[in-house]
Amino acid sequence: MILSCWLVSNIGGDSYLFLLKLSMQDTSICFLNAAEIANKIRKGEISAVETMEAHLAQIERINPQVNAIVTLVPELALEEARKADEKQAKGGNIGPLHGLPIAHKDLVPTKGIRTTFGSLVFQGFIPEEDALLVERLREGGAIMLGKTNTPEFGAGSQTFNQVFGVTRNPYDLSKTCGGSSGGAAVSVACRMLPIADGSDLGGSLRNPTNYCNVVGFRPSVGRVPSWPNESGWNSFDVDGPIARTVEDTALMLSVLAGPDSRSPICLPESGSIFLKSLERNLKGVKIAWSPDLGGLPVDSLVTETLEAQRHVFEDLGCVVEEGFPDFSDADEIFKTFRAWFYELKLASLLPEHREKIKETVIWNIESGMKLSGPELGRAEVKRTALFHRVREFMQDYDFLALPVSQVPPFPLEQEYVSEINGLQMGTYLDWMRSCYFISVTGQPAISVPCGFTAKGLPVGLQLVGPPQDDLGVLQLANAFEKATGFYKKIPDLELAT
Repeated sequence: MILSCWLVSNIGGDSYLFLLKLSMQDTSICFLNAAEIANKIRKGEISAVETMEAHLAQIERINPQVNAIVTLVPELALEEARKADEKQAKGGNIGPLHGLPIAHKDLVPTKGIRTTFGSLVFQGFIPEEDALLVERLREGGAIMLGKTNTPEFGAGSQTFNQVFGVTRNPYDLSKTCGGSSGGAAVSVACRMLPIADGSDLGGSLRNPTNYCNVVGFRPSVGRVPSWPNESGWNSFDVDGPIARTVEDTALMLSVLAGPDSRSPICLPESGSIFLKSLERNLKGVKIAWSPDLGGLPVDSLVTETLEAQRHVFEDLGCVVEEGFPDFSDADEIFKTFRAWFYELKLASLLPEHREKIKETVIWNIESGMKLSGPELGRAEVKRTALFHRVREFMQDYDFLALPVSQVPPFPLEQEYVSEINGLQMGTYLDWMRSCYFISVTGQPAISVPCGFTAKGLPVGLQLVGPPQDDLGVLQLANAFEKATGFYKKIPDLELAT
């Protein structure tokens, strides 16, 4: 197996015994939800070492089939797990995520551990400092075991790159897992990780989780502070949690969220607000149901799957009405700021490394190089007007429900979707508008499992709340999740305990 070969060459003289132990390891722990694992560790029913060994064994068995975890540090992870057990035995303070294994998206800097950004340009890069996200998760008790795959520089909702190759959808290995947090979503779906982090500019937390039958939450802008970040006032790209249940998502968010002096746009509330109960009486809650957000092309397989679950909200006591905000100018706004974002971060690489960078990334960069100051200014004015239109719409509705993706998972060989319902997509981004229109407004949005197509491919439902009502979105998603139970279906890979 691929991972076995990696381990043999990288963990030293005891590698054979280590692998033998992995092959015999009971992986039943991996099939518990994150909150359940954390609770059992806290009670002393299982140890952090046992938990880590089980997840490393699951990776050994499953990762060669899906290629989701691309850098692994088993010795370091086990050593940190031993330290975690010792700390708990001595009565030390432990965090909400104590003992939970985690792998970080390969866009996230990890001190002393390779971070490639999915690019040949950085295939040997070793950061000298951790990202704030890594700091917080470690302080919360999570233990890093490696990095998860991402498309080059996070560009596109198809997880492949020239460094590590393609990540496969565990529900159909011939299909994409989405992106750009594809490796994270697959790792959680395959029970190789209980939780994982991701980031979301145009849908990168929501799209892959929707394709993998897990939960991905894009928090409100400023909810999860970002550092290091040379564009600290940037209000598009956010970090957030990926998990198998809404409860686990909230648990992880409780550690990620909260103010930090290094972020100029962070929200003041403590992350502890997400440890509150997710139970809520939904009687009378008004939901705007929009199968196409006012005319976006959406594959009938997606629409039919979502419509079959519309009644769930009515059964919960909600008032469900057809409706959608006016998203005029959202496409222009997103593409303008995305181009600016890529030019700012990556333009300096083009003169020396152009041949190593994929064409879609080059297109983003060069689009940014063509922008003028007045164009950015007009985009900002239009974004402000859009925000207020959506804000006013949300005064009449508590939540907005719509598709995460406009199409179901597509073949691995297809870099991006070029046509939907006979309508040609103008760019490699256009098929993701159901996600990136929401990114423009900065509202909290979640992808929660909503069913499967006739061929067994997952479909997620996107729930969007008013500005900064992150807890409300989690509460609604939790009620839907419990009423449907789709999250319980696992991929048909040799996942038996």
